[in-house]
Amino acid sequence: MTVKKSVIGKKPSWKFRESSRNVHVISIDLPRVGDEQWVLLQTDCHWDNPHCDRELMKKHLDLALERNAPVIDAGDFGCLMQGKYDKRSSKKDIRPEHMTGDYLDAIVRTAAEWLDPYKSILTVRGVGNHESAIQKNHETDITERICERLRAQGGIARRGGYSGYVRFECSSYGTARSSKKLWYFHGSGGGGPVTRGVIQTNRQAVYVADADFVFTGHTHDSWMMPIERIRLAQDDKITMCRQLHIKGAGYKEEFRDGYGGWHVERGGPPKPTGAWWMRFYNPSGINKDSREKKLAEVELYEAR
Repeated sequence: MTVKKSVIGKKPSWKFRESSRNVHVISIDLPRVGDEQWVLLQTDCHWDNPHCDRELMKKHLDLALERNAPVIDAGDFGCLMQGKYDKRSSKKDIRPEHMTGDYLDAIVRTAAEWLDPYKSILTVRGVGNHESAIQKNHETDITERICERLRAQGGIARRGGYSGYVRFECSSYGTARSSKKLWYFHGSGGGGPVTRGVIQTNRQAVYVADADFVFTGHTHDSWMMPIERIRLAQDDKITMCRQLHIKGAGYKEEFRDGYGGWHVERGGPPKPTGAWWMRFYNPSGINKDSREKKLAEVELYEAR
């Protein structure tokens, strides 16, 4: 596939707004045949952990900036476990710049500095179990603190929920309009060494009824599972629709060579790293049924 490169600094072909605390809207304008808009889905970055592959994360964010792609994060951007009163803390799992008397503040400061080059494309910043634990035990919202700093630096980031919706409003050829809904959920449970969390798709497909895409993280796995469903339209026509379930791996890999550590001792396997790309694009041709131009379509690719 030939990817058309966009230019850094190009006028955005998308807009971002907050509809409610966990519903956000990204409006995409695709005026011509062949136009495309990329979106980067991230989760479980664990950015402050020494095991975070920051080089890979930077590679993906740099490409997102080049593509002018909005970035959605589904939580656990931080590990946040090395505080003074955290029973899980270990000095070997803390970066030197965070070895300070204001540990949590240091993470907020340095994260906002590291993310500053990408502030124009960072949109929804969801909450994971690591952030919610800090809010519960230390009464501070790390995700909101980082978003506030990014906005003070000229960015657009907004705190999302542990789960929430992102609605993509697509305008094709200036007239044709369509909408795609993504439901994000940081995740729960251990994933399972055999199922890798895939069993959750059957449960989520029941109660997340109107989402076109379901994006989850937490278990540090990477897969994509389509579920086909039927609907009865107002004209009594039975139609097929697909709900695509996407599991994001993240950027933390603790197994390494299997020498030791908590992940190895508990029998944890090597885990993939990476994220997912969504590509909205205008297909060529005419819809044979309506004789109208086709609506925008979406493809997904693993970001590795």
